[in-house]
Formats: sequence, C-alpha cells, structure tokens
Amino acid sequence: MSSTKKCFRIFAVKMMENNGIFWFKTRVSNGKQQVFDPLRRLYVALTPEERVRQAVLRHLVEILHYPAGRIAVEYSVCVNGNPQRADIVVFNSDMTPFLIVECKAASVQLTPKVLDQALRYHSALKASNILLTNGKTAFCYAIDHQAGTITALNEIPPCPNN
Repeated sequence: MSSTKKCFRIFAVKMMENNGIFWFKTRVSNGKQQVFDPLRRLYVALTPEERVRQAVLRHLVEILHYPAGRIAVEYSVCVNGNPQRADIVVFNSDMTPFLIVECKAASVQLTPKVLDQALRYHSALKASNILLTNGKTAFCYAIDHQAGTITALNEIPPCPNN
C-alpha cells in the first residue's frame, strides 16, 4: 500500500444535523442516557463516539440508501491474532466487505493514526473503501488491492447494487 502519511482530502458531510440522533429513540437508564440502535436492536450508552456512529448510520441508510441489512455495527475483526471491533462495516450483496467506517468522538482529531487503525481492520477484511469521521470532518478513501494504492475521495461512494 502507498504511504498512510498521504494528505487527507476533506469533504463536507452533514451527518450531525440535529445532533444526529433525531431518528433514534433515547432514554435514561440508571442515570445514563442511552440511544436505541435499530440495526443492533438494542439500547446502547450514548457516548460521544456513539453519537457519531448513530449519525453515520442514519446518513448511510436514510441519505445514501445503503441497505440496513448489509450493515454491521461493532463488527468483530481478528487483527494479528487479536480480537478487535470495527465500528461499522458495510457489505456488498455477496457479503464481501465494501466499506469500513471508523468513528471517533467529535473532540478527537482525525490523524494518520486513525487511518492506521482502519487500515489494520482492512488488513483482515479487504474492503474496497474506508471512511473516517468524527462527525465534523470525514475522510474517505478507495483502496485498490491489485495496485496497492489508497486514493482520497471527495464523497462517500454509493452502495453497489450488486
């Protein structure tokens, strides 16, 4: 692969409209705010990172029309023999990974270290695209496995219809 130190290309994504959670039900349980994740079908703690994750899920499903049935949240990945979890993985219709999404809290900067984290997941999953976001900024990359290159994109790629 080409260098992960490559300059990032920023594109605008309006994922955080209305804090990105207006399509979800929220509740308070044991004094902590929770949000209902319709893909996982359960309430989860509404942490700053979860707020971003839910905004991304909403954007993928409602704005970009990705099929909810082909999206996995906190997807288990084995990297160098260590179990880890990718925030979001979107699959093609043949269930091969198409997009890996790494979400960070709005207060976390998207640095090359965040890209390196997503690339570790990619080493196991071989998705053709990676999206990094903190809800304010998003970086998207296409990965050409044969050429061994990473190309910055100006937008999130449309979900393949295959």
